[in-house]
Amino acid sequence: MPDRVAVLSDIHGVLPALEAVLAEPDVAAADLIVLTGDLAAGPQPVEVLDRLAALGDWACWVGGNADRELVQARAGAASPIEVSNWAAGQLRDDQVARLAALPPSVTLPVTGLGDVLFCHATPRDDEEVVLVDSRLDRWAEVFAGLPPEVGTVVCGHTHMPFTRLADRRLVVNPGSVGMPYGGAGAWWALLGPGVQLRRTRFDLDAACARIATESAFPDAAAWADEYVRSLHSDADALTVFAPRDGR
Repeated sequence: MPDRVAVLSDIHGVLPALEAVLAEPDVAAADLIVLTGDLAAGPQPVEVLDRLAALGDWACWVGGNADRELVQARAGAASPIEVSNWAAGQLRDDQVARLAALPPSVTLPVTGLGDVLFCHATPRDDEEVVLVDSRLDRWAEVFAGLPPEVGTVVCGHTHMPFTRLADRRLVVNPGSVGMPYGGAGAWWALLGPGVQLRRTRFDLDAACARIATESAFPDAAAWADEYVRSLHSDADALTVFAPRDGR
């Protein structure tokens, strides 16, 4: 049973943000890193996947909808998102195969929390939306069928960090490493024996300049300015996502 687990979600192919989080002392000291999906769909997909692969067994990978969509795009089913189609074309075959094999969820015991289920969006779907203010019957719906011993669910997908109780079950969203909504920086979570939401600040100007220089994505500079600098607030994101949680 790991005592400390660092959770990194929604990296979206942003290498400077990933490197900043991996340099955090509490991440370096963690017993395990869990990656909860949407790893490579962004301006530096090959570099990010190579950096994550170098973590070896220290990292546990879970698949997200954007990872699945990269695999589908590589097979000829184009994504409506331009950067995803571009990223799919950059990946090596071994990277595509690894994304295709990712599990939709993983359940692990964590000191102080018991059995924790890690997924991308919800335990049953990799693009379903639940939010910090979703009603309790919505949470009951998406958690239907979970074993009662799972007392904590860690999800990502919406790029906004939060913790809340949903009928005695703790829900944790670590936020996004590479495409945060609500504040610049790389957001992540540290589990065990409690839950801490963390933000790693890094040099945004240097990161955006590096992405613009190193990425072959034609709109890399504009993409970084929009997403790495977090031009979209949590209020903006909640307005967009709210109709998708069934309210």
